[in-house]
Amino acid sequence: MKYIFLENYGCTSNKFDSEVIHALLEGCGYIVVKDPTMADLILVNTCGVKKATEDRILSRLLFFKGLRKPIVVSGCLPKIDLAAIKNAIPDYVAVLDPRSIDKIPILMKNVECGHSNEVFFEHEHKIKIGLPKIQSGEILEIVQICEGCLGSCTFCCTRFARGSLFSYPLKEIVKKIENNVQKGIKEFWITAQDVGAYGLDIEENITKLLEEICAIKGEFFLRVGMMNPHHVLIILDQLIEVYKKDKIFKFLHIPVQSGNNAVLKSMNRPYTVEDFLTIIHSFRRAIPDITIATDVICGFPSESEDAFEDSLTLVRKVKPDIVNISKFFPRPGTPAMNMSMFSNEVIKLRSRKMTELCRETSFKQNNFWLNWIGEIIIDERGKNGSWIGRNFAYKPVIIRSKENLMGELLKIHTKNVFPTYLEGEIME
Repeated sequence: MKYIFLENYGCTSNKFDSEVIHALLEGCGYIVVKDPTMADLILVNTCGVKKATEDRILSRLLFFKGLRKPIVVSGCLPKIDLAAIKNAIPDYVAVLDPRSIDKIPILMKNVECGHSNEVFFEHEHKIKIGLPKIQSGEILEIVQICEGCLGSCTFCCTRFARGSLFSYPLKEIVKKIENNVQKGIKEFWITAQDVGAYGLDIEENITKLLEEICAIKGEFFLRVGMMNPHHVLIILDQLIEVYKKDKIFKFLHIPVQSGNNAVLKSMNRPYTVEDFLTIIHSFRRAIPDITIATDVICGFPSESEDAFEDSLTLVRKVKPDIVNISKFFPRPGTPAMNMSMFSNEVIKLRSRKMTELCRETSFKQNNFWLNWIGEIIIDERGKNGSWIGRNFAYKPVIIRSKENLMGELLKIHTKNVFPTYLEGEIME
């Protein structure tokens, strides 16, 4: 038997890729194990969007190097900072970018023939929706609908790895989901670098795709992934209407990044704060209980103290349920790399202030759900005999039970609320 240890970092698109890699490895006769010391080979599917993540990955590569195991590195980092990988593990077996994961069978044959320092970089996109995949969730399936984006944000390096927008055929996506519904999958994560951009390269759009998915017979739910504001604005009314469908979680992830228009312009983000507010207010008027998630970068080079205060003011005004906070750090090859940076102390202080405000805001938002009675679907195993379910607004609810509740639809009563989750009891 041949054993391989597979470790994944990054976004849901990376997780989708990792599930494809897992299936292709099994097709090559490998068994994925949880202990790297038992493995004949180690494969790390990397992310390069943040410096902190890169540092953690490089540290892990050094640890695996110490185990004297052959190492393959896939994902975004090889295209973003190959030099860092070579410096950490000069004797790597192979590196491959996100477009090359279908080359796994060739790579594994080369590994067995003793090849090393191979580079698999592909210029052409692949329709990954048709590749074999082993889902990591018991009732949950990640569905990548496109790869790449249409943006050129001055801080972003992911586009170097994922490239320009490449949407998968609508009919193939719908058929894939339909087949998985028949197999018992009850929750689908619709994912991409920018879900809102789907179809703009093939004369389709995300609302049409969601409508066709919702028309599939069966009991299942959709979580729609991140959509940039400028793409949402074009289809705002249609998107709100499709969001009203019962099969779609009332969960909206719209990254704002800054509450100041001058900073957004410096980031090369093609929308304004007012555009963002239009989207949020429109959705909340139509769907009052919708969960709002957004992203904010603290300490971007052009972010003055007043501009940072604008971001804090925006959070106070919008009251998002979830805010993903990033401390700015320049990434290789990006225009922001050449901008004048703030000190680490300033960036940390701003991040701390934003984190405190967002935690307080999340707790207040969750308080609206205290004593809520309604249905949740159990989609995750928790710790110490607990289960995690999601209500119609994708709020995580912790339930305690000795029974196997996976995939169950349960009527619950929320008894406690916390900044990041709710706690409930099953109603008889």
